[in-house]
Amino acid sequence: MQWIAPAEKDTASTTLEKRLWDAADQFRANSGLKAQEYSAPVLGLIFLRFAEVRFAIQRAALEKAGGSSRRVSRVDDPSAYHAEGILYLPAEARFDYLLTLPESENIGARVNAAMRDIEKHNPQLAGVLPKTYNLFTSTLLKELLKKVSEIPATLDYDAFGRIYEYFLGEFAMSEGQGGGEFYTPSSIVRLLTEIIEPYHGRILDPACGSGGMFVQSARFVAEHKKNPAAELSIHGVEKTDETGRLCRLNLAVHGLEGEIRHGGNVNSYYDDPHSATGRFDFVLANPPFNVNAVDKERLKDSVGPGRRFPFGMPRTDNANYLWIQLFHSALNAKGRAGFVMANSAADARSSEQEIRRQIIESRTVDVVVAVGPNMFYTVTLPCTLWFFDKGKTTSPRADNVLFIDARHIFRQVDRAHREWTAAQTGFIANLVRLYRGEDLDFTLGAADARSKLEEIFSKKPGYADVPGLCRAATLKEIEAQGWSLNPGRYVGVAPGKAVSDEDFKVQLETLNEELEGLNAQARNLEQTIADNVAEILEA
Repeated sequence: MQWIAPAEKDTASTTLEKRLWDAADQFRANSGLKAQEYSAPVLGLIFLRFAEVRFAIQRAALEKAGGSSRRVSRVDDPSAYHAEGILYLPAEARFDYLLTLPESENIGARVNAAMRDIEKHNPQLAGVLPKTYNLFTSTLLKELLKKVSEIPATLDYDAFGRIYEYFLGEFAMSEGQGGGEFYTPSSIVRLLTEIIEPYHGRILDPACGSGGMFVQSARFVAEHKKNPAAELSIHGVEKTDETGRLCRLNLAVHGLEGEIRHGGNVNSYYDDPHSATGRFDFVLANPPFNVNAVDKERLKDSVGPGRRFPFGMPRTDNANYLWIQLFHSALNAKGRAGFVMANSAADARSSEQEIRRQIIESRTVDVVVAVGPNMFYTVTLPCTLWFFDKGKTTSPRADNVLFIDARHIFRQVDRAHREWTAAQTGFIANLVRLYRGEDLDFTLGAADARSKLEEIFSKKPGYADVPGLCRAATLKEIEAQGWSLNPGRYVGVAPGKAVSDEDFKVQLETLNEELEGLNAQARNLEQTIADNVAEILEA
């Protein structure tokens, strides 16, 4: 099925987010700073503006309460703010104070001091806030503070959050390959959350980057009229310390807190800081693809039923099936997972095929979605979204897996980037709900998603296989395909449609990716054999 949404008119150029970004990017271009030197400090100023807005509202309420009673005023008592989930800001750490400093002051030193003072009075932010404003000239900081001050004090959580996420996305694009390590495009994350439906419970992302999975889960809860801070218990792991701080800052901007373990050599392959096995209701992740050189000797005590790697250790030098097992083993008996995975994992052979067979036969693979190229900022290759549901093992769909081909559903953002619109995301999510027999939910996508669903599945929709779009395959059919989880093997092509040039290119790229992996394994094996022969001859 093909559904290419029209490009949006350039109304985005008038949005607050874009105006702020354009100005900030222009300042950077004139500063000589690299994107990675500039990103965290700018995000820190946006955070401070947001924190001051909430602080000022609470301070006004405390002043009013103090003026109408004989009790001692609590306007300068940090606990009076913390009790309401609001950060306490000392006088010289407030945005408006910094904004009024003259350029003759060393503004960089003042902002650094402000960030240290905020951490001192708000222990949950210890070590999180950026303190590299000394790299900026006072003139540049003054311009940035003025520009960020244009964010209206009337904005709510969500609007501030959108500005922060917009900047994260733009920084990810400007940093190229490195940006992909901390940011997953929001339309991908939105579909993951819509399909796993994290209404309430413990949620884990063992490769959490800047925290987009948590923020989108919170948004899902808020859109369904619940308080995310009360409904979700957030847990993350991030090996890069700087990115872990970005994540905690992102949570704070959205009024959230979580147990985020980062830096200090923490690594999800070897470390389990949340004692994750069997403890989580939801897992969301976009792990790094095709990582090699993982020290499997360090993992041997974590292999086997009831452990972190329950289906065995892959012999190939590729970590994809380590990640997949980590996600699976972290779920409780009713848990759901949604994650991004390299296309090659769906058809990988040898020991990886054996692990995939066991996972499929456990009847926990629920849905697999093929995603087209150019949906990510840093790689053009297509990928696949996998969904586990441990609760489906006793349901009527236990012996089926739903495959969806969404490669031809997108909106072209620019020449090199695509995304899903809200209507397209809502349509795909409700296709899954149809298959599961759940109530439809058009909170996302509204009338446009509903009309597309009715166009494909009729006015009173019920699930049916649609060539070129979706197919519910049985375990026997999957076994006949060598336990493949590649949607293209099952969904097929719509009647009257030929395989397009783009489809051929995607297939060729996928095969080439698999060939490169096999060639790398062959080279490693050749070296091992040569080393063994040399050792025997020397004996």
